Amino acid sequence: MSEALADWLPPLPTEWRLKPFFSVFSERVRPNVGLQENRVLSLSYGRIVKRDVESNYGLLPASFEGYNIVEPDDIVMRLTDLQNDQRSLRTGRVTERGIITSAYITVTASSNLNPRFAHYLLRGYDLAKLFYRMGGGLRQSMKYGDLRRLPIVIPPPRVQHCIASFLDEKTARVDALIVEKERLIQRLSEYQYSYASKLMTKGMTSGVEFQQTSFPELGSIPKQWAVKRLKFLGDVRSGVAKGKDHGETDTISLPYLRVANVQDGYVDLTEVLEIEVAPCEAARYLLKKGDVLMNEGGDNDKLGRGTVWEEQIDPCIHQNHVFAVRLFDVSLAEWVARFTSTDAARSYFFLRSKQSTNLASINQSNVRELPVPLPPEEERLAILVEVRRSAAATANLLNHVKQHIDRLREYRSSLISATVTGQVDVGVLEEAA
Repeated sequence: MSEALADWLPPLPTEWRLKPFFSVFSERVRPNVGLQENRVLSLSYGRIVKRDVESNYGLLPASFEGYNIVEPDDIVMRLTDLQNDQRSLRTGRVTERGIITSAYITVTASSNLNPRFAHYLLRGYDLAKLFYRMGGGLRQSMKYGDLRRLPIVIPPPRVQHCIASFLDEKTARVDALIVEKERLIQRLSEYQYSYASKLMTKGMTSGVEFQQTSFPELGSIPKQWAVKRLKFLGDVRSGVAKGKDHGETDTISLPYLRVANVQDGYVDLTEVLEIEVAPCEAARYLLKKGDVLMNEGGDNDKLGRGTVWEEQIDPCIHQNHVFAVRLFDVSLAEWVARFTSTDAARSYFFLRSKQSTNLASINQSNVRELPVPLPPEEERLAILVEVRRSAAATANLLNHVKQHIDRLREYRSSLISATVTGQVDVGVLEEAA
């Protein structure tokens, strides 16, 4: 028995056996010659799902003839990139005939192995990270031949059926709870955006008189408010372009912010890259505390997404896909940054964006023309206090729900592992089945 499996596997019930992988799983190698099958499948979050090739999402081959034809109850294993990706689920059970990349291993369970039990068993191995440990060292991937001697847990056929039925029911319940929690996260997030949007465009005082603006995205605002285009509040600056040939010019290396660093309401400094720039150009791109950072593009929800730069890194510059707005009055920075996440600002950017496959972008002119509602200072500060309070309360709720989801997933994983290794009483399994 491999050391990795020995560390994970508890003593098995008396009637259970261990057999080598090759004796209970055969590899399915059936190229899609002549394009016999056109239903393209993929392994996503531990499930085999139909892939939408029309959207051209991800890399597509020149021909699908090299893909492997798979059948229901086959098990697909993605045992590539073992050292760099240690989070993804790497096994999935096929539920419909189709084709899948031949870079994955496809296996078929023998007649004395229940395919649903086999799926849960290999998922248990996956959750225990056995494949990562087998692929340690310099080995980045494994093939069927590397699995031939892997010991496979084999309960009696009756127990296999009971385990499969038991886990079908229990995991379905857990999955339903997770879906419910994920919907709650979406509703909470949508509520926060809607509430903040209402406060920042309609105010927090009831019974006030409203005036209609000339900006459809804003609609009407309180009569005592003003509206100014962003270009009248500050300078919108573009950043440094990557790949510039500096020739013989001396350069310096500086940290710079990319779209990935500028999140909705905060700056993610987990990974900050550096770029070479000429000293004479560096000053043009240097960020200053109070600058409002806004994204040029990406997904639609990233358009114009902004936050305030607090000079967490000094010096630091920004890429040309991140705009930096240097306000004439820096006290407006938080208001402007938070406004970029409102429904009004999102609508403005979306309607003016250039759309391409899976991407959207806005230009500097669009950003400069953004209409920004401006309440009197006292009211503006009061609104920001309420927006911060609401955002903090929502973030606390979201964190609580996410922790609950994590616990549900941990329970699901431990339940699978315990059941496929004989730690759940057979009587309980039979009763559930």
